[in-house]
Amino acid sequence: MKAVQILGDKSAPSITLSDSLPQPTATGSDILIRVHAAGVTSDEVSWPEVYNTAERIPGHDISGVVAALGPSFAGPLAVGDEVFAMLSADAARGGQADYTIASPSEVARKPAAISHAEAAALPIPFLTAWEAIFQHAKLNKGVRVLVTGASGAVGVQLVQIAEQLLSAEVFGLASSRNHSYVQGLGASRVVDYNTPNWEDAVGQVDAVFDTVGGETLEKASRTVKSGGAVVTVADPPPPWAFGKAKPELSDEKPGVNWVYFVVTASGAILEKATEMLQAGTLKPLPVKEFPVDQAVEAWEFGRQRGRSGKVVINFA
Repeated sequence: MKAVQILGDKSAPSITLSDSLPQPTATGSDILIRVHAAGVTSDEVSWPEVYNTAERIPGHDISGVVAALGPSFAGPLAVGDEVFAMLSADAARGGQADYTIASPSEVARKPAAISHAEAAALPIPFLTAWEAIFQHAKLNKGVRVLVTGASGAVGVQLVQIAEQLLSAEVFGLASSRNHSYVQGLGASRVVDYNTPNWEDAVGQVDAVFDTVGGETLEKASRTVKSGGAVVTVADPPPPWAFGKAKPELSDEKPGVNWVYFVVTASGAILEKATEMLQAGTLKPLPVKEFPVDQAVEAWEFGRQRGRSGKVVINFA
């Protein structure tokens, strides 16, 4: 089968396309998926898990069709069902291939309202936003929140979920060219990160959701109320991640919950995305599609800064 591979090591990774890898087989309760589309996350070349696998196939976000079920599978899915999933970080397989294996806990039915390419762009961004809002910040309705990187894949989900499900007043941080787009997603106000002292225009918020890190995270943290939450998924992590150091503003901002996390795969939460998409309360991400024979070019495009659209490789 065809599959993307990351060869070399993290210091000098090389993306290549192979057409001679063996097709996996569903055992136990596994689900064998014929991949129609797989999302590209360019930072994955710096993640450790793919280097620990035998075949070095990257890709966590997929959309496709159930091709076979393991002999002990007991769920509601059947061969031929359309599904999408985030493959967990500790899985010994990747999704950028003609076929991949998923566990029942990772898979959800694909939303009928969107294409396979749009579905493959969604899992990590949606799961990250949902986990940040409901599992880490634990917000109530009617709050004020700041989203940095509001026009990025995770930021777009954060803006929509906070506005739609929490009736939040959302401040988005984005370049001026993306202001109308972010406002169309539901942001009450969008601030240009190139503006000096932009944090003063935001005022005080109940939670900061950061996807950028560095100086942006530092400035954004100044806007959170005492007792609020600062949640970041930026890579590299801040110095205080995993309890390694004390946040610089922790004395000035008593009671703030400082959180850095790595997203967890969950088919149950992806069902929430399906519900929102079917109801029209969530807009799909814009995607830039590449055929599988241009997979190397897809990765090159995905590494470009300022690009528009989530990069997706079409396998079907």
